[in-house]
Order: sequence, then C-alpha cells, then structure tokens
Amino acid sequence: MNGPLDGKIAIVTGAGRNIGRAIALRLAADGACVVVNGRRDQAALDEVVGAITAAGGMAVAALADVSDEASVAAMIGSVVARFGGIDIVVSNAGLRRQTPFLQISYAEWREIMSVALDGAFILSRTAVPHMLGRGGGAIVALSGASTHIGTPNRAHVSASKAGLEGLMRALAVELAVHGITANTVAPGIVDTVRGAAAGPQPPRLASSDVPLGRKASVDDIAAMVRHLVGPEGAYITGQTIHVNGGIHLT
Repeated sequence: MNGPLDGKIAIVTGAGRNIGRAIALRLAADGACVVVNGRRDQAALDEVVGAITAAGGMAVAALADVSDEASVAAMIGSVVARFGGIDIVVSNAGLRRQTPFLQISYAEWREIMSVALDGAFILSRTAVPHMLGRGGGAIVALSGASTHIGTPNRAHVSASKAGLEGLMRALAVELAVHGITANTVAPGIVDTVRGAAAGPQPPRLASSDVPLGRKASVDDIAAMVRHLVGPEGAYITGQTIHVNGGIHLT
C-alpha cells in the first residue's frame, strides 16, 4: 500500500482485537508497516496480520508483555533489526476491571498499573532511542472518558489512565526538540466486545447519555489515532483528545 504513512514503522500494543485491531488496520491501510502486539493470543494477532496482508499491507505479529522490560526490549530489538527503526508507537494495551475500592488488593492495583502506565513507560523508553535517528516520530496512548467523569469500581483503572495522560504531556515537552509528538486519545463509549473481567458497562457511561446518540465505532477511535501520527497531526502534541460523542466536554 502507498499512502501518507508509507515507509513508517508502527507498533500497536493490544492489537489483537477491538480498538487496537482497528488502529493496526487503519495505519496499515495508509502505508505503515505495523507490528501487531499482544500478550498471549497468537491466533488473534495472526488474524490481524492476515487481514492486513490480504489487503496488500505489511504487518508482523509480536507476542510481548508490555509490563516486562526484557520482553519489550526483545520485541523492539527484533523490529529494529528487521525494519531499521521505529516511527510510531501506539500504547493501547490495558486491563479493564471493575472492583469496589475497598476490595482492591495492592496486587490488583499493581496489575492494572503495570500494563496501562508502566507498559507505556517501558515501551516509550525503549522505542524513543530508535526514533531519534529517523527525524522524529509519534507516540499515542489510549486513555478513556471514565477517568475524567469518575466511575465507581474503577479507582485503579482511572488512576492508571490519569498517570498515562500525565506521562504523555511530559514526553511532549521533553521530546519536542527531537521532533517527537506525544498525545492521548480518550474514547467514551465504544462498541467493542467486553472481556469477562471488564464487567458490565459502567452506569455513568450509558449510550443513552451520549449527545450524538450512539456508541463510537472502533474506526472512530482509529481515525483520530491515524490523524495524530500522520503529517496532519505534526503540530499537535501534549493533548488529550476526547472522542466520545459529547459525553464529556473540555
């Protein structure tokens, strides 16, 4: 495929399904070679790679736990050895869990933090050195509206996403001199397949409350990520972009 992202190497974490899958497909459709990452479901990753290559794009699957430094280092090393560098990092991996605050163990707190927040730090810290020699790059992390409006039983998830937004703002300022942008996309209610551990849709995020009257599609979210990592988004950095149909206004 030839397009605005032709020649770019992109890593998308949590890309085996839902929003991550849509992002991987969108970036590949515009010419990027996409590293499709997930933690354990090889079959899901292979399906995404197959969909991309069947459409004429380039993609490879990469099993790696983003919360593990050695695993991320091995993945990044393999990508650089094969493709020569990294241009785009999309930190989408995260765990959705609903647990009343007084029932959250420290182990569960750390588990949630280790993927969404620690994982974004480890991935960015490992990938950025390989962006420097390519004239810049783009980092996008996925947050969520629930962090901004407050939802019950999600103290750990909300805290991890708030930290993620802070990390992106800090990177935006520090890495600007290198031509690297860093932004956060915060979806609202998205039409996805929820895992069993995620529980039911939180009551403060009901589709009937969305001013635009519908859930977002995964393609709505992927379109914003694509905008931020492409030439159109080159002057946008340090922002949290809400894609939520009006359920939260800034």
